[in-house]
Amino acid sequence: MNGNGGKIVAEVLRQEGVKKVFCVPGESFLHVLDALYDYPDIELITTRHEGGASFMSEGYAKASGEVGVCMATRGVGSTNLSIGIHTAFQDSTPMVALIGQVDRPFKHKEAFQEIDLEAYFGHICKWTVEIDDVERIPELLHRAFHVARSGRPGPVLVSLPEDMLSDLTEININTPMKLKPSKPDGDSIKKALTEVSKAKRPIIIAGGGVVRSKASDLLVKLAEELQIPVVTSFRRFDAFPNSHKNYIGSLGLSTPQYLLDYIKQADVAIALGTRFSQITSQDYTLLNGNTQLIHVDISQEELGKIYTPSLAIASDVKEFIQSLLTQHTNTVPVKREELINELHEKYLAYSTPIKEDSDAFVDMEGMIFDFMCNVPKNSIITTDAGNFFSWISRFYRFDYETTYIGPTNGAMGYGLPSAIGAKLAHPDRTVISFSGDGGYMMTMQEFETAVRYNIPVIAVVVNNNMYGTIRMHQERTFPNRVIGTELSNPSFAEIANLFGGYGEKVEKNAEFIPALKRALAASRPALIELKTNPAILSAIKKRNRIQQFKGY
Repeated sequence: MNGNGGKIVAEVLRQEGVKKVFCVPGESFLHVLDALYDYPDIELITTRHEGGASFMSEGYAKASGEVGVCMATRGVGSTNLSIGIHTAFQDSTPMVALIGQVDRPFKHKEAFQEIDLEAYFGHICKWTVEIDDVERIPELLHRAFHVARSGRPGPVLVSLPEDMLSDLTEININTPMKLKPSKPDGDSIKKALTEVSKAKRPIIIAGGGVVRSKASDLLVKLAEELQIPVVTSFRRFDAFPNSHKNYIGSLGLSTPQYLLDYIKQADVAIALGTRFSQITSQDYTLLNGNTQLIHVDISQEELGKIYTPSLAIASDVKEFIQSLLTQHTNTVPVKREELINELHEKYLAYSTPIKEDSDAFVDMEGMIFDFMCNVPKNSIITTDAGNFFSWISRFYRFDYETTYIGPTNGAMGYGLPSAIGAKLAHPDRTVISFSGDGGYMMTMQEFETAVRYNIPVIAVVVNNNMYGTIRMHQERTFPNRVIGTELSNPSFAEIANLFGGYGEKVEKNAEFIPALKRALAASRPALIELKTNPAILSAIKKRNRIQQFKGY
C-alpha cells in the first residue's frame, strides 16, 4: 500500500498506541492532520495556544503513563510549544513533539517562520531529529517513541519538512520497541542491605522514578519492613502516602527545619529515582560527606551527577525495591520505630491545617481544611507555580498514586491545561487545578478547550491581584521598593460562564464548600475564584507553629 508522509506518520502513531494528540493546527503539517481524519481512534485535541497543547500533552503523559504527543507548526508554533517541552525535560516525562518544517529546498534561506529546530531544541530534548526522507519515517519516528520512554524518560522533537510529508512511498511500518525494565545485580542488593542493616539514622528519598514505575505500594512495604522514614522529592508528593506512619515530609521550597536537620545527620540515604534537582537538594546542600548514599536510578547518567554515591545502582526503581524485599532477612532495631514515630509526629504538627475562617477574604488554610474534607481521596490535583502552592504543599495529603501533577521546573500557566490532559487520561476521576491569578491568565483560554470537548475539570483560581512569589522576593530583598508585581484582573468566574462553563466567585470561607459542591456537580468545566488577602503571601509567612522553618 502506498501513502504520503502524513499517512505514514499517522500509521506510526496508531502502531505506538497513541490515543490523544494535542495541537494548534498549522499549514506546515496539513498532511498529518488530513491523515488523522481517517484514524478515529486517535483523538485530535485542538487547543487555543501551543503552550497549552504541550502542557496538556505533558499532563496526559504523567496521568496515563504513556508517551504524550503534541504538534505545532514551524518557528512560531514550535517556540510557543517549548515551555511544555522544557517541563517534560526537567520532569522526566515521555513526550514526542511533531513539528512542521519549511520545505527542504528553502532551508537556510530564512524562509517563512524558519528556525533551526534541532539547534533550538537540542539542549531541552533527549533527542531532536529532522526526517528528510519519507521512507525513513517509520524507522525514525518509532525510534523517537523509544527514546522518549526508555531510560530517564523525556521529550523528543521530530521535525517534518512540509514537502516531505507530501512525498509518496510504499508504507512499511516497523514494530514499536519496548524494553523490559532493567534489574539490579545481586551484589548491589547485598551491599545495599548491609548498609541499611548498620544504619542508625537512615532515610529514603522517593522521587519521580517511584511515581513513574508505580512502585508506591511496594515502597510502603519496604519502609515498614526495614523501618525507614520516607521523604518525597520536590513535587513528587504522591510517591508515598502522606498519611502513612513512615512519611515525614517533602523536600521543596519551604522545607521545615526538623526535616532538614534529620536528613543532614542521616548516616544512610537511599535515593530512589530522583535526580537531586536544585530544589530537592536545597541548592545542592542536602547531603554531607558523612552520609552513605545509595542512589538508584533508571539512568546511569544521573548517578554521580550531583552527589557521589557510595553505591550506584542503575535500575528500574520498582525492580530494585522488589529485589530488596525478596532478599532482606535482617532484624531491624526497635529504636528505629521510635525515631520514625517522632518524625511523623513532627510532620503532622507542621502539616495539619486548622479550620480558620474569614469574612473579609478567603483564609487559605481554612480553605484547604474544607477542601480536603469534601473532595474524593483519589482526586487528581494539578498546580501552577506560585505562592498559593505553599498551602497545597504544606497541608494537602496525597495518599494515592497519580494524585498530584505539577511542574518541577516551576512553569506558570501549567495548572489548567495539565488538568485537561489528566482528565482525558482518567475521565472517571475528579481532576482539580490550582492556579494563582498570574499563572491562570497565561493559559485561561484553554478553559474554552475544556468546554468545547466537554472535559469537566475544576479550576481553582487564587486571586490576590499580584505576582505573589516575585512580590515576596521583592519585599525580602528590596524592602519598600515594589515594582512590576501589581496586577488587575477581570472576573474569572464571569469569564468561565461566558465560555460556556460554570463559574463562581468566593469572597469568604463560608461560601467555599457550597461553591465546591456546585462545581463538583456541574458536569461541565467549572471555575472557583477565591478572593484572598494580598498581605498574606504564603503559608509560611502567615503562621509558624513549631519553630523557624527554612524560607523560600
